[in-house]
Amino acid sequence: MKLGIVGTAERRVLSAAALLVAAAFSTGCDPAEARVHSGETLFLNNCAPCHGAQGEGIAVAKAPAIGGLPEWYAKHQVEGFRDGLRGTHFDDIQGMRMRPMALTLVSDDEVAKVSAYVATLPRTNPAAQLQGGNAEAGAGYYGTCAACHGADGMGNEALGAPPLVGASDWYLRDQLEKFQTGVRGAHPKDSRGAQMAPMAKTLPDGQAIKDVLAHVATLGKK
Repeated sequence: MKLGIVGTAERRVLSAAALLVAAAFSTGCDPAEARVHSGETLFLNNCAPCHGAQGEGIAVAKAPAIGGLPEWYAKHQVEGFRDGLRGTHFDDIQGMRMRPMALTLVSDDEVAKVSAYVATLPRTNPAAQLQGGNAEAGAGYYGTCAACHGADGMGNEALGAPPLVGASDWYLRDQLEKFQTGVRGAHPKDSRGAQMAPMAKTLPDGQAIKDVLAHVATLGKK
């Protein structure tokens, strides 16, 4: 083939590429948008039956609100369930129910897609379920939490700390209790859980947990 002359095979490849580009422009589709849309079906089939179509959570099913969680955190948690860092302790009934659901996402690509879709959903700020918490007393306890989760409760990706604002309060209580008792955070490969466990133990009793969560609830109203 002479320089500057395109052969038959090369023309076919270029023509096919041109058609693909034209199709993308004609549909107005960009790669990022397509990635999110492809996660919608995965979410509706695998996650919505428990967590709700908008990720608003279903308390009676012990499924917390997950809509609007940061993509990085949703991805990390699904991977944790798939890899056995969560959902393998005999006393973690909800975790053991979640783990096989996470395993229905058969590839890293599917995990990434559904995590991206979760991040597009609205943060629903579910109604409080816990009663008897003292937000003023909880503000004192929250100083320990703020170091990672932020004074505003919005989380910190660099520290692996998720947002607390907008979370189901009963779910946060359950997780704190699991960290305190070693049901969660004890796996040798769960470095983030290992950091969280001693923080949870700074709360001396169930009343302190309700107090700090009452304070978290006030952050979402600011």
